[in-house]
Amino acid sequence: MKIVILDRKTLGNDVNVDIFNKFGEVEVFDITKENETKDRVKDADIVITNKVMISKKVMENSKLKLICISATGKNNVDLEYAKQKGIEVKNVAGYSSSSVSQVAFSMIFHFVSKLNYYKNYVDEGNWQKSEIFTHIDKPFFELDKKRVGVIGLGDIGSSFAKRAQAFDCEVVYYSTSGRNNNSEFKRVELDELLSTCDIISIHCPLNEQTKDLLNYENMKNMKDGAILLNLGRGGIINEADLSKLIDEKEIYCGIDVVNVEPIEESNPLLKVQNKDRLLLTPHIGWASVEARTRLISMVADNIEEYLAK
Repeated sequence: MKIVILDRKTLGNDVNVDIFNKFGEVEVFDITKENETKDRVKDADIVITNKVMISKKVMENSKLKLICISATGKNNVDLEYAKQKGIEVKNVAGYSSSSVSQVAFSMIFHFVSKLNYYKNYVDEGNWQKSEIFTHIDKPFFELDKKRVGVIGLGDIGSSFAKRAQAFDCEVVYYSTSGRNNNSEFKRVELDELLSTCDIISIHCPLNEQTKDLLNYENMKNMKDGAILLNLGRGGIINEADLSKLIDEKEIYCGIDVVNVEPIEESNPLLKVQNKDRLLLTPHIGWASVEARTRLISMVADNIEEYLAK
């Protein structure tokens, strides 16, 4: 078997991919550009891709038998043509729930505890000049009894919700599919969630139902001081609307995903004036060392399962 890894760099150089050597010859590329994919895939039996597109054009003149997506989403593979050609497609799921939840709470604490302000206060030499033992000019709050709304209560959303519950928060959720009836948490409509929650965290997929799900008209009803997080997919929040609202209303936003990644220079979020209200991170939620190690192990399991048939 010949295995080709198309975008090794997206998995991180600190995690080992030697596990794939047991299946055959492995050819590794750190990055694959669109015009390089066809040549790199044509002689492969198995291809491993995170974000590189595997189109009909790439597959039609190849001898591919298996496409392993080192992610949960399958939107970078022409699934219909793969099925026509008898190419199996396998993804991985559930590997990053703890990682995403942890990053979400890191964002919450960033806004709630004001640690950046207090660190800067000390680093700039102000504490030693104080007339009292403390300095509490930047008020911060406890999470206890705060209302937390989860948009999308799948594996990751449930993981986040349970952590919020552990902080003695009241947790409610909105089902974007309309089919989730989790008995552990109260289900509410989107408008109620946005208008009543102190913290709102997005963990749903991007699809026709969730594109621009959050927009100026419904986000303007958020509570003053509310925290909005998106660790789901870019496009669920209308970025132009959000950037406008951040400068009009006191809301705080932790955004880990944007519509086009890497972020474009023209993205309106980069032009927000009230930068203390916006925490932008480069799609790191999924990527703890443990999560990426689990991901690689699960991709190997997918290959093993395929070869065992």
